[in-house]
Amino acid sequence: MEQVKLSRRSFLAGTAATGALAALALSGCGSGDKQVAENEGEAADTADAGIITAALANTSTNVNPVGCNGGSALMLAATWHVFEGLYEVDLHDYSVYNGLAAGDPVKVDDTTWTVALREGALYSDGSEVTASDVVNAFNLNLADSTCGPFIDFVDTVEATDATTVQFNLKYPFDNLLKTRFALVKVFPESLTEEQLTTMPIGSGPWKYESVDGNPGGQLIFTPNEHYNGTMPATASRMEWSVLVDNDARTTAIVDGTVLAIANVPDANAELIENAGATVDYIPGFNQPFLMFNTRKAPFNDVRVRQAFFYAIDVEKMIANALNGHAAPLTGFMPNYEPFTSAYHKASTVYTYDPQKAQDLLAEAGAQGLSFTLWTNTTMAAIAPTIIEDLTAVGLNVTNRQEAITWAELNPPSDPSTILPFDVMLTGGDPTCFSIDPDLLMTWWYGDNLWTKGRSCWADTPEWAELQTLLQQAREESDASKQQDLWNQCYDIIAENVPLYGLCHQQQATGYYADMLENYTPIGTTGLVFLGTTPVA
Repeated sequence: MEQVKLSRRSFLAGTAATGALAALALSGCGSGDKQVAENEGEAADTADAGIITAALANTSTNVNPVGCNGGSALMLAATWHVFEGLYEVDLHDYSVYNGLAAGDPVKVDDTTWTVALREGALYSDGSEVTASDVVNAFNLNLADSTCGPFIDFVDTVEATDATTVQFNLKYPFDNLLKTRFALVKVFPESLTEEQLTTMPIGSGPWKYESVDGNPGGQLIFTPNEHYNGTMPATASRMEWSVLVDNDARTTAIVDGTVLAIANVPDANAELIENAGATVDYIPGFNQPFLMFNTRKAPFNDVRVRQAFFYAIDVEKMIANALNGHAAPLTGFMPNYEPFTSAYHKASTVYTYDPQKAQDLLAEAGAQGLSFTLWTNTTMAAIAPTIIEDLTAVGLNVTNRQEAITWAELNPPSDPSTILPFDVMLTGGDPTCFSIDPDLLMTWWYGDNLWTKGRSCWADTPEWAELQTLLQQAREESDASKQQDLWNQCYDIIAENVPLYGLCHQQQATGYYADMLENYTPIGTTGLVFLGTTPVA
């Protein structure tokens, strides 16, 4: 691939010639200071603000904001721009600020809270945001399998007047209330199912012009002229291209088609930097992980699962396959900001010890075990070194590398059915929702499809013990005692490893820094352009 070195001047000239006026920001949830419009309550004048362009690595057609867009990195990012929750999470530092809420929740008693709506909040069609809309959005999300477990502490929601919402909780849930309320995005109650799944509208700073989340498609946004919040649109237009192929995204930024790309491949980082762009690696939570079918022998034996983690030289994997852009996992949470306050070194920490791996396999009668490793294509870089290490301790690995179709791994109708996989190597990062430990553990280890239809760990007494501790932590108002309970949860997960990470991988973003005002990449998947202004 020919290297193209672009100056700021030549880049702007090139993009103007192609109609792609400059500016793109990837993976940012607005500036850290949550920049307020000069005239608060009025949308910013974006007539000459330029166009924000981006190349994203994920694909999805789930534009429906109900259910957190099914966890889609692409559509979640779009939703952050088009919709508002009562509260919003800044993904740079995970602080929470007011969205549609006028202020903090007001505590009526231990299980009753009220939230007042921001005065004058309007949807992009000019209609008013009402308390009834909020009630409807919460009820739909409570019934959803993805988002419902995260807000299950809510019993009922009611509108006490046109601009006040009352939440009646099942049990006290003080410490994480605003963070969880931020998950539910609000839209007009009148929207039909068809409208929600094709072209929904919200009260955020942007609105959809067109939506095509298929590979090679585009998401087009224009400003919501009725927005009166604190994060108005700072460009005249946004154009997001869906480029799943690593080389296609690299070409897009090197030749000046876009100013930033998501998920920079390590192999192409130098090429991107030689073109004049910046590549930032932001530490985050993202975990490449192994998941076992614990309903299938011998993976129902914890010794076999533990042996895999002792067999893998994670330090070598990070150095050789990830170019050093990751940190070995010593506990469920990373030991750096913004996670430090929730960090706990697990009682079981896996370090490279092939002899211990062999001893555990021998104790379990699993020497010479033959199995299929179902490798998600996103893990292609690290799979060879992992397979090499597993083979070295006497395991016979058949590698099945393909894109995972997650629908194949939903809970079977017959609970006794054994799902068609042995061990899976894939990855995930639920910090696109929040970094509160309960949410992150609930995502993979709660009463849901992960434990019932994937790892199948929900059949075990250890899983039941974990659920008891998680519930105790949810109801604990003392932050120190709550953390102690979470630490016990971390230890159970680390000891049993039905699904467990190998490292915390950094998020790589490529962008032209001198053309993006108030833009900083984030450490999780997705793009956020709130507060970022194209340099004209």
